Amino acid sequence: MTATLDMTIRDIVANDFRAAAIFQRRGIDFCCRGNRSVEDACRDGSVTAEEVLREVADATASPAAGGPRFNSWDLGMLAAYIVANHHGFVRQAIPALLTHTQKIASVHGGPHPELHEVAALFEGVAEEMTSHMMKEEEILFPHIAGLALACRGVGRAPSAPFGTVRNPLRMMEAEHESVGDAMARIRELTDGYRVPEEACTTYRVCLQELEAFERDLHEHVHLENNSLFPKAARLE
Repeated sequence: MTATLDMTIRDIVANDFRAAAIFQRRGIDFCCRGNRSVEDACRDGSVTAEEVLREVADATASPAAGGPRFNSWDLGMLAAYIVANHHGFVRQAIPALLTHTQKIASVHGGPHPELHEVAALFEGVAEEMTSHMMKEEEILFPHIAGLALACRGVGRAPSAPFGTVRNPLRMMEAEHESVGDAMARIRELTDGYRVPEEACTTYRVCLQELEAFERDLHEHVHLENNSLFPKAARLE
């Protein structure tokens, strides 16, 4: 599929995930704010929509080499992938990042007072993501998997204690936006995770970990907001 000016960013990325790297490099949100056209996303003038589409076309010109085609997956399978890969990454990353953000704030917070805000912001991110993932794994994702099975004629559609599935979906999307905003603020405070010349090893590693965390978050949220959630709403 050829990306066009009026297509939404989320549809472009859902069709070929290689396009995400272009949007990421250009600072264009393809997860929480992916439901807008490339033209709308480029209205600030830092890059033209035509330039972005040319870069997307170049990145996706060759056939994908065996990469996952998430948009064609069964929803139960997609939810399981998100838990195993993205939830697993978050749980593994949080303890080290809590330790490192607090340590560099304590050691380097004098000449770099912004590190105290970074540590506080990440503590909030860790708390929110831990609660968020638990709600998805224990309530929302099993419900979505049950809907998918019922649509294939396996069992009955599960009862919904939350009324319509759109209610928890809206809550999860709001939490995605909250965490995404916090990570964007961390990126701003650290000047795009730029390592100061005098930084110690922990400082350098911490910034690399924060950047990797945000990059994974964008992929994670894209899969939920732009693929899993709208399909679950349509299934219901």
